[in-house]
Formats: sequence, C-alpha cells, structure tokens
Amino acid sequence: MRTPSQEGAAVIRSDAQALTKASELAEFFKASSALRDRERCLPDAELDLFSRSGLWGISVPKAFGGAGVSNVTLAKVIQIIAEADGSLGQIPQNHFYALEVLRVNGSAQQQQRLYAEALAGKRFGNALAELGTKTAHDRTTRLTWDGDGYRINGRKFYSTGALYAQRIPTSVIDEQGVQQLAFVPRDTDGLTVIDDWSGFGQRTTGSGSVVFENAWVSADDVVPFQSAFERPTTVGPLAQILHAAIDTGIARAAYEDALQFVRTRTRPWIDSGIEKAVDDPLTLHSFGKLGTRLHAAEALLERAGEFLDRAQAHNSAANVAAASIAVAEARAISTDISLAAGSTLFELAGSQATLAEHGLDRHWRNARVHTLHDPVRWKYHAIGNYYLNDENPPLRGTI
Repeated sequence: MRTPSQEGAAVIRSDAQALTKASELAEFFKASSALRDRERCLPDAELDLFSRSGLWGISVPKAFGGAGVSNVTLAKVIQIIAEADGSLGQIPQNHFYALEVLRVNGSAQQQQRLYAEALAGKRFGNALAELGTKTAHDRTTRLTWDGDGYRINGRKFYSTGALYAQRIPTSVIDEQGVQQLAFVPRDTDGLTVIDDWSGFGQRTTGSGSVVFENAWVSADDVVPFQSAFERPTTVGPLAQILHAAIDTGIARAAYEDALQFVRTRTRPWIDSGIEKAVDDPLTLHSFGKLGTRLHAAEALLERAGEFLDRAQAHNSAANVAAASIAVAEARAISTDISLAAGSTLFELAGSQATLAEHGLDRHWRNARVHTLHDPVRWKYHAIGNYYLNDENPPLRGTI
C-alpha cells in the first residue's frame, strides 16, 4: 500500500508569498512534465514538495492560522501549477473544495482540527463521484451508525488525489437519506484505493477507484454536505473557479509551447545566426486570435475571483448568484480556449506534435479530458437565463 508523506509544511502568510512560491515550484515541475505524462510516472516526490511548500494550506482562514488568501490568488496559484503540469494542477482541486465545505458547514472543533492538518501538509483527496448511477448527482455509498462512529460501504470513481492523500473526503448517504461528507483517514481498515485511472489525458492525477468495505469513521470526522446546496453558499463556484484555473493554465502552456515551436523549429535561419520575423499571415492570424482569447480567459478568471471574494465576505443569494455566473463565464471561456490552444498547436506543429519526445500533444489531451468534467453548454444556458430572465443559477457544485 502506498504511504503518502506525513512531513510538515511551511506556512505561507500572504498572497504575494503564495504566488512567488507557486512560480518557483512551477519552474521545477515543468522540467519533467512531459516525461511524467509519457511514462505515467506518478508525481510522489513533486506532490510532497508541493504540500511541504505550504500552498495546500493557503485557503485556511487567518483565524485558524492560515493566509486566507483571496480567491483571485487561489485561482492564480492553480493556474500557474496547471501551466507547468496539467495533472499536478488538478490534484489539489478537491482538497480546496473540501476545505470550503469545512469552512461553510464544519463545526468550530472540526475546523480547528482539520485546518491544522492542512497547514501541516496533509493532503485531502476525494471520493465523490460514482459509476453506474442514474444521474451524475446520485450517490449509493452508505453511512450507518456503529457505536460512536459510522461504517461506510460503497465504491467511488474519478477519485482525483485519493491515491496521494492522507485523508479522503467521501460523499455518503446516511440512514435518513441525507448526504454527508466524511473525512476518512487514508489508513482506515476497509478502505482501498485502486490505481485504475487510464484516461488518455491528465494521466497522473490518480483519478481511479476507492472502495469502502465496512470502513469505520469517527462521528467527529463527518461534516454536513447536502445542506451546502440547500442554501446559497460559495461551495459550488469555489469548485468551479479552480476548474477554470486548471483549463486556463493548460491553455497558457499550449500557447507558450506553440510560440516556442514556431520561433525555433519552423525558422531554419536561426541556426545561421540570422534573425527574421515570422511573416506568414495565417500563422500571425492564428497567434493573434489565440492570444486575444487567452488574455480574455485570464481576465475573466481574475474577475470571477473578485466576485467570489465578495460572496464569501457577504454571503447572500444575490452575491452567490453573481459569483456563480462570473465563475461560469470564466469556466466557459477557459474550456473553449484550452481546447483551441491545444488544437492550434497541432495545426502549427503538424505531425511533430504527436512525437513522444516532444510531448506537445499532452496539452490537448489534458484539456480534452478535464473539460469533460461538466458540460459547458449548461454554463452558457445558466448565463443566458441569468441575464435575460433574472433567474439565479441552480445551487450545485457544477455551476
């Protein structure tokens, strides 16, 4: 059985420090990103460095010893890491999602204890989605009383980060039919994490199966979950802004690699020491269009973070709805630009983009897999309904 690192972490104190540390790590992660994708080398050492950096604790509120960074900064950190490695950017998404559920619904005692673990470098994975259910929102994993705790039975998939985690927040249905979130320790008897993720993109996220066979969890580790979507909260848009940040980071990586390819591999005069501008009008048009859309995506991501900050500071139905729509706009454009950037890289690099030693195809594969997380068409529907009909978006984790 894998044994994730338990080493402590540095504590980041400010937004500026978080961004600086993310940039430092990204430079290191990028160097071997293509190799990890090609060989499916699981990023154990990189994740230990990542969590020891203190970045996994940056959303912990200041009252509990964290930096309590803005959502603008949180999204930017994820974007920076995702640009370096699309899988590494994805892995902490559910960690921050679980911390937001804890902030919104956890008791003071639960917050104190679990936030301390995050600040110490513990990683929270996830066991939320299930295969074979009638809808994507249905859950069959059960939580039943046993003494001063519960037993969990069920099977999960798309459990991104669980393979590397010390705790696995798990969505469960209790005996009253209400959904809860159980923060299950990774070493619990009856809990098995299976590395059966075989996606053609985001190959090292560890998004496979988690099986619970009469696994016990303390009552103190169970946080209300369903109620976070029965009233206006920022749980849904927080989850979605991180997805938008991942796609934006992947798009930026594809764009930069396309620039580098055209500058160096399609200009043989460079070898002779003669500099010459790229003057092909179709290539110039492609980069002009792509750069404009990428900058728009980055601007909308920052704007969405500002809306989310306001909704967290002043939680109201109107503020949460506005934040959800701002995030949906960022998520929609980040979906489009991440796929477009990867496709444009293929067009400009031709068959060389598919060569394993270059690894250029990973950007499109990462984007194609990640953007399937929740359909972008429903985001455009919610955005249009909000502006045309003054209809607030639904309260759920996918908007």
